Amino acid sequence: MTIHREGYQTITISALAFAVINLLSFYFISAHVPWLSYLIFFVTLALLLFLISFFRVPNRKLSKGDDLIICPADGKVVVIEEIVDQEFFKDRRIQVSIFMSPANVHQNRNPIGGEVVYNQYHKGKYLVAWHPKSSTENERHSVVLRNGRGEILVKQIAGALAKRIVNYLSVGQKAEQSAEYGFIKFGSRVDVLLPVGTKVNVQLNQVVQGGVTVLATW
Repeated sequence: MTIHREGYQTITISALAFAVINLLSFYFISAHVPWLSYLIFFVTLALLLFLISFFRVPNRKLSKGDDLIICPADGKVVVIEEIVDQEFFKDRRIQVSIFMSPANVHQNRNPIGGEVVYNQYHKGKYLVAWHPKSSTENERHSVVLRNGRGEILVKQIAGALAKRIVNYLSVGQKAEQSAEYGFIKFGSRVDVLLPVGTKVNVQLNQVVQGGVTVLATW
């Protein structure tokens, strides 16, 4: 396991805050109210460990295959439905949505290999990530990947806690399947829009792993 580069600054600042708070607690509180000093230590330690865990990047054997569409994120499948996409395709698509809790790995991976033909950031609200309107009203970043089998749209969506979406792709770039393409800080969601007729391999409430679980097949 490694720590994602998006977490370096946050973890460094948090570690310094942890050290300063507990040094002050030791000098000014521990002699008079020792239980409070212990409480401060354990609470701040738990918060620091949580942040380190949040930015973790586990070592995994990644899935690849020309006929496979791989899950772009860790989390739970919360939506599988046919919708009309108003952003790019302007037709009916199968939407599969994965909700990421703060406890999940938040690194995002390319579900297919191919060319990036669309890349667009949208400002928006911060509704809870499982809200039905979060796909169209929340802050989000949409990418369309195209290869010889078709096109899919992958949408990083901010949640109530997510305030920063990071996307590393650009139009014209050749994306490698299961390679990293972005990161979302704290609770969030990823939508995948598939062509109608695509065989979906996951079920509602299934727990999936980014870069590993096969989401669908062409």
